[in-house]
Amino acid sequence: MKKKSADNPVNSLAPPTITFLSACLFWLKLGFISFGGPAGQIAVMHQELVERKRWISERRFLHALNYCMLLPGPEAQQLATYLGWLMHRTWGGIIAGLFFILPSLFLLIFLSWLYIRFGHIAEVAAVLYGIKPAVTAIVLFAAHRISTRALKNGVMWIIAGASFLAIFALNLPFPLIVLVAALVGAIGSRFAPEKFATGGGHNASQKSYGSAVIDDHTPIPEHAKFRWSHLIIIVLVGLILWGSVVGFLCWQYGWNHTFTQISWFFTKAALLTFGGAYAVLPYVYQGTVEHYHWLSATQMMDGLALGETTPGPLIMIVTFVGFLSGWSQLPLGDDAALLGATIAACLATYFTFLPSFVFILAGGPLVESTQGNLKFTAPLTAITAAVVGVILNLAVFFAWHIFWPTGSNGTPDYAALLIFVAALLALLRYKVGVIPVIAACASVGLLLTFIKPWLTQQGLVF
Repeated sequence: MKKKSADNPVNSLAPPTITFLSACLFWLKLGFISFGGPAGQIAVMHQELVERKRWISERRFLHALNYCMLLPGPEAQQLATYLGWLMHRTWGGIIAGLFFILPSLFLLIFLSWLYIRFGHIAEVAAVLYGIKPAVTAIVLFAAHRISTRALKNGVMWIIAGASFLAIFALNLPFPLIVLVAALVGAIGSRFAPEKFATGGGHNASQKSYGSAVIDDHTPIPEHAKFRWSHLIIIVLVGLILWGSVVGFLCWQYGWNHTFTQISWFFTKAALLTFGGAYAVLPYVYQGTVEHYHWLSATQMMDGLALGETTPGPLIMIVTFVGFLSGWSQLPLGDDAALLGATIAACLATYFTFLPSFVFILAGGPLVESTQGNLKFTAPLTAITAAVVGVILNLAVFFAWHIFWPTGSNGTPDYAALLIFVAALLALLRYKVGVIPVIAACASVGLLLTFIKPWLTQQGLVF
């Protein structure tokens, strides 16, 4: 009997071949349990696929993750799509990506309807009151987490600070900030390449958990070998899937109709938002609240609160935004408000995630074939630094509207401020998970509803 070494306590024998059914069941399970944002979802995939099931080695997992980190869109969903594709070809990737988001899609459509119908009830409003300061703390915590990975030197700090001032003080649009950051990265890489080099982060760990089905030296599967014909076909199919829906909407309703504008706007959001879900939020806010006026700032914050409490990628907040946009604009008329809102939610989700599937299915073979460091990453490194400043602006915006709900001349909401401080302390100092923090803050908000009359009588109301 072979002994287990101290360095490699797991069985050195490779696990059995991964069947398509077992993979589908895992991706479906992941869609229901993937709480905790991108970091939590990636951690769950690593624990299940690398450590426990040993379907893929640590090195191959990180290689895939680093590619997904460079793309616009939700990195955790893209990673699931990539691993599903690597195991079971194109349909494996499609199933993995769809199962990762479908449970959240149906749940958020249902919660959005409940929000419209019952959001004005005192108890529901109280729960949301407690969650909003927690969401502000979570956004600030996200900025901190990304900054530890992205701001490795003074140049990155300057880019982050400049992006914050650009969007906070000058109110410049998010795509312009991304473009300028990319140009700075491209130019800077020529004169100071060491300042724009990627490193650390997800490459820091190179552990081994034993032999895997797809191991470090497993030959590249036939379907994962790069072919120009495959790349062209995937891109063409992606364009057809995008263009056919947009073309139908234009033909049926016209370019200025709510359905068509939602499709176009969330296509841009999917292509322009590097840095994960929190980078998407400022752009979505600028477009849906300030430009189109599809929903209010308060509703946007409530949507983020719901997005934090449901499984799936945080970017699924676009489902809530799409639903409320359809509800407020009534694209199918008063008699079909629910149907119009549901279609709008599905359109927002479809156009947000479609590019992610194209990026993975088209670019995956190239990444697998190179099996080396990705080139031309300096612009993306600068964009990631700029995203830190943009997310910080989002946290400031939320804090302003939550802590000073009546404006700068009003009295601060001290209760909300205390909930925020406690939530931030729990996240930063005590490493409490996102879901427990939200649950605790929601309970505090509900408790305040019952004790507020007594506090008012005692003259102790906040």
